[in-house]
Amino acid sequence: MRIETERLIITEFTMDMAQAVHQNSLDEDNRRFVPDEVFETVEEAAETVAFLMGVYQTGDGPLVYPVLLKDGTYVGYVQAIPMEDGTWEVGYHIGGDYIGRGYATEAVKAFLPVVMRDKGIRRIAGICLADNQASVKVMERCGFIKEFEGVGPYQGEEREICRFSYDLK
Repeated sequence: MRIETERLIITEFTMDMAQAVHQNSLDEDNRRFVPDEVFETVEEAAETVAFLMGVYQTGDGPLVYPVLLKDGTYVGYVQAIPMEDGTWEVGYHIGGDYIGRGYATEAVKAFLPVVMRDKGIRRIAGICLADNQASVKVMERCGFIKEFEGVGPYQGEEREICRFSYDLK
């Protein structure tokens, strides 16, 4: 996959991205909102990158793609995750050094139509903690509709969440 926007490139992972994946995973927002996506060592990040590269071949697992600036700088990722019930969920993360510039919104807007058409997905969910206002804004700016706000499951715990959905037009 290769998607280009005005400022970004969404492509496939390569092993030389492991250091940047490790560094970007350590920011405080990542620790707070998606602690299972924190890689304390470059080796942990490399294992995950290798796994994600394998998913490109098998199609069995989350479809995660790095988001790069036009100069090749890794700033984060976008993903489409197949759920056990046959539905899909979108995910994204932009590293702390790069937040507040609209990169997540730009990446998600470009990514969704491509991945949804490619995989035959008509509707995709977006779920975030209710106090993650940056994620709430990204989903709203990308055309997601809020379907639920309240206590619900989030990474194995009952938390205050917002659940959104996006329909491919």
